Amino acid sequence: MKDTLAFMPLLSIIRHSRYDNAINGEPSSRYVILLDVSVLRLKCVREYLKPVQNYTQYVHLQGESTMQDKVFNNQKVGIGSAIETNKVLRNTYLLLSMTLMFSAVSAGLCMAMNIGRGTSLMMTLGALGLIFFALPRTQNSSKGIWVVFAFTGLIGGSLGPMLNHYLALPNGTQLISQALGGTALVFFGLSGYALTTKKDFSFMGGFLMIGLLVAIVGSIANIFLQIPAMSLAISAGIVLVMSGLILFDTSRIINGGETNYIRATVSLYLNIVNLFTSMLHLLGAMDD
Repeated sequence: MKDTLAFMPLLSIIRHSRYDNAINGEPSSRYVILLDVSVLRLKCVREYLKPVQNYTQYVHLQGESTMQDKVFNNQKVGIGSAIETNKVLRNTYLLLSMTLMFSAVSAGLCMAMNIGRGTSLMMTLGALGLIFFALPRTQNSSKGIWVVFAFTGLIGGSLGPMLNHYLALPNGTQLISQALGGTALVFFGLSGYALTTKKDFSFMGGFLMIGLLVAIVGSIANIFLQIPAMSLAISAGIVLVMSGLILFDTSRIINGGETNYIRATVSLYLNIVNLFTSMLHLLGAMDD
């Protein structure tokens, strides 16, 4: 699912060009003011460590090489894997919370500066360039953290015109608050479910990729068709796809499918932002 990192920024660029006329043709990008709280648990580490230490002493004294050695080695591998997974999860949520706050600051500055849609589009294109060219080269080093902050800063700033558009509406503040609340509810609910059950949702990968491609093709088509109902259907579809991706990406971290916290952070960030912008569009259309 690494390819989804390249596809999801395209949603913003496509909808930037013209976000239909369901909400007066406002531009769309990504943004969210969401303080992420990581919920981590490492089950029974102390219960595992004590018998392992006792058994190490026993083997050393007795010099035995039995089937218990294999059990012991399997325990060590399991403990090491659990600790590594917990570390990736912790680092992911920590970096995600910081980048979301940084995006909020960037968006606030761009709103105060009242940047135009052209500047907003250029910022989104710059973010896409970072995803394509910079992140793959730096995701395994500390430089990748700076790339992630640059990427999320550009994305947050690019949402300035869209947020100013909604704030200009009579109940714009309420719409944005509702979209933020809905996004937070979905993210925490689905993440909490994945963390609690530890189910493997890797089977959803193919369906989610197809859904993402359908959303992109539909967005391109509606640039020319200009059908408000189709725009709403696409936004509703994106809400479902991003919700599924939150489950999918969180599950991959928990089950060891994703071991790079920088890449995991970008995936979850894109899920959250696209979820927020689609919810905001739906709420604005229903209110209108």
